[in-house]
Amino acid sequence: MIDIIFCPRIIRLIVLHKKNKLSFKSLFYGFFQGHERTVKAKKNILASFLIKGTSVIVGFLMVRLTIDYLDTTKYGIWLTMTSFFSWFTFFEIGLGNGLRNKLAEALAKDDYELGKNYVSTAYAIISLIVGSISIVFFIANIFLRWDVILNTDNKLALELTNLAYIVFGFFFLRFVLKLIGTILYADQRPALANSFGPIGNVFILILIYILSSFTKGSLILLGTIMSVVPVIVLITASLILFNGRYKKIAPSFVYIKFKYAKDLLSLGIKFFLIQIAGLVIFQTSNIIIAQYMGPNEVATYNIAYKYFSIPMMLFSIINTPFWSAYTDAWSRHEIDWIKSINRKLLLIWGLISLFGVVLLIISPWFFQIWIGDKVQVPFSLSFWLLLYFITFTLGGVFNMFINGVGKIKIQVISSFIGAFLFILLSVIFIKYFNLGIVGLVIASIIANFNGYILTPIQYSKIINGKAKGIWNK
Repeated sequence: MIDIIFCPRIIRLIVLHKKNKLSFKSLFYGFFQGHERTVKAKKNILASFLIKGTSVIVGFLMVRLTIDYLDTTKYGIWLTMTSFFSWFTFFEIGLGNGLRNKLAEALAKDDYELGKNYVSTAYAIISLIVGSISIVFFIANIFLRWDVILNTDNKLALELTNLAYIVFGFFFLRFVLKLIGTILYADQRPALANSFGPIGNVFILILIYILSSFTKGSLILLGTIMSVVPVIVLITASLILFNGRYKKIAPSFVYIKFKYAKDLLSLGIKFFLIQIAGLVIFQTSNIIIAQYMGPNEVATYNIAYKYFSIPMMLFSIINTPFWSAYTDAWSRHEIDWIKSINRKLLLIWGLISLFGVVLLIISPWFFQIWIGDKVQVPFSLSFWLLLYFITFTLGGVFNMFINGVGKIKIQVISSFIGAFLFILLSVIFIKYFNLGIVGLVIASIIANFNGYILTPIQYSKIINGKAKGIWNK
């Protein structure tokens, strides 16, 4: 896929290779030539493909092993409980995106003292927020009836309460520690930032296999492993990076300056509002399914979702590095470069969509091999999930540029409208039209109207200098 983005250069290299009989080594190094911004993107995309490839394989193995260790019902319970994590992420109030932009500016100017101020202040703010939330949650958890919330057997009530203490406690720690990933994004190293999850999952997979060999299915043991390992990975990465490459900007109490909070949160607040709406659209699915159809259907939905998210994952690997690249190009008024990259990303989107059609055709066969008879995924669900991911990634082509230039007011407004539509249409389609999970997916497609309708229009207006009013905010 990456070759398509830089097709003209690849063709020239191949022609030269045949004409002058260049070595493979020359061809390889020639590929990593060109604009510095583009070379960074190439390196991160290639590295991300390797990382994500490992992640997909481990992820599929983990699903099968986890279902075998627990059962379909308990697996659905686990998925539904962990989906509540997303509701706590909005307390970040856009701090991560604010840090990403401001730290990138500081690093570009070699102003490490300012960068250290931003990093230290960000860690301080997020620690205060998470500390407050954790106290409230741990008190509230005493009174929460997780068996009722998850619509399951009341015999599991005590086990689920204890499980909540474990998984949410370590989640709050991870919430603070994950800022190291934001720092890597600011330094245009998304591949390394995205490697922490797969590394942790490899260890989790090994530990689940050991559990399945020596213990019976236990939500407590599974939850402990899946919660502790990511925290250990992030702590290790933070210690290595802050004592090495990022020693000059490592967080310190002395450099905490709350006067920089406004800088960090100015643009971040807008992204924060989008995240809130996104939580409703993308993260309440498991809860809605559990309430209307039971935990078993949660497992069905998530297995199908995981399979058809492969095209989105592939496209995200290619698309993600261009957020900061677009920001850099826009500030330098390199409009032709932006247009060129956007056209190539559209071409890649088309090819990946075709790949998604192939996945749809082979899906019954794949599900049979992957899951066996434990979970039945209807073909209609597969079809609508593919359509959802195709429309979602189309919006991603243009949204990456719009996010990069910070003109996201339309996105904020449409996200809240979409969240309302999602809840309303999901209930109508499931309860009154009896469409089941398919109804929820159709509601998601409609709710995402900004991506495939408004963002292409806004991109065209901005890039051609015709954006006025809300289109330019």
